[in-house]
Amino acid sequence: MPTNWNDFADRALAGDVLSRDEARRVLNAPDDELLEQLAAAYRVRRHFHGNRVRLHFLLNAQSGLCPEDCHYCSQSAVSTAEIEKYPFMAREKILAAAERAASLNVGTFCMVISGRAPGERVFQKVLDAVREVKERHDMHVCACLGLLTEDHVTRLEEAGVDQVNHNLNSSERFTNEIVTTHSFGDRVATVEHVAKSRMKTCSGGIIGMGETDDDVIDLALSLRELGVRSVPVNFLIPIEGTPFESRDALDPRRCLRVLCLYRFLLPSQEIRIAGGREVHLRSMQPLGLYAANSIFIGDYLTTPGQAARADYEMIRDAGFVLEAPDGTPLDAAKLDELIAETAAG
Repeated sequence: MPTNWNDFADRALAGDVLSRDEARRVLNAPDDELLEQLAAAYRVRRHFHGNRVRLHFLLNAQSGLCPEDCHYCSQSAVSTAEIEKYPFMAREKILAAAERAASLNVGTFCMVISGRAPGERVFQKVLDAVREVKERHDMHVCACLGLLTEDHVTRLEEAGVDQVNHNLNSSERFTNEIVTTHSFGDRVATVEHVAKSRMKTCSGGIIGMGETDDDVIDLALSLRELGVRSVPVNFLIPIEGTPFESRDALDPRRCLRVLCLYRFLLPSQEIRIAGGREVHLRSMQPLGLYAANSIFIGDYLTTPGQAARADYEMIRDAGFVLEAPDGTPLDAAKLDELIAETAAG
């Protein structure tokens, strides 16, 4: 008998948590129920976020040279992937990237550095860059810097950082299968430090690393328990030269079911379709916006994204509205201007 997915939406809107069996049903529903799942997830998304789509821009401000052994990552110590490696970017390059993000009408500028945790010299450069970006642009700034102490968090808040990202990546059970140089608890501690501040918590995971359905569910439940407010959902890009280069078990329908589940379990959170969106959702990318309300525009850490114009056209053509940096809907004429400008550029 087909599942009434609207009942799941009602439960989410009421603040109830799906049982594990119900969560498994979301992930294993037949293909002919996928559109009904998405419609139910959209009811929840629309209640909290309307039909707006928020943009984030990712800057890889320090690449490679990382001592961690994360098996999915092209920047890790165990990766032989051919990527660009460089120390912390010069101030001018960071400001140029921020200028580009502002021109794209981005709501959040995300500054990322590789490594286990920031050393003092690099951390001070991050703080200086944050202050200058905030002084010049009306954008939120998110910092993703690895494992952080309470002192790190305090100083980031004082510098004007709005949000700190530190992904849990997977369930506690599966973490030892993807990294051995730090623990799930290490990652949780950083998220908890940020949660004690006035900054927004940002944490999500990577789907497609060989995890089970229960790992996918447990990650969402951990994020809910921690009160995380922004949730990037990445889909593994199996990069040649990484230990996970052969793991390619995703298809667009699986990705969409995961997004539906996360909307049911994390109803009010900002859910962002992150790395792997173009690779795994492919022609079905617009359907992801019925569950998620946010995307990255531009490139990812070491892999390219699609052209900005394609993202704008996807948002417009699917009937969604671009969200301005202040959270208000952007005028349709302004979106058409952005499309024209990116086509010309």
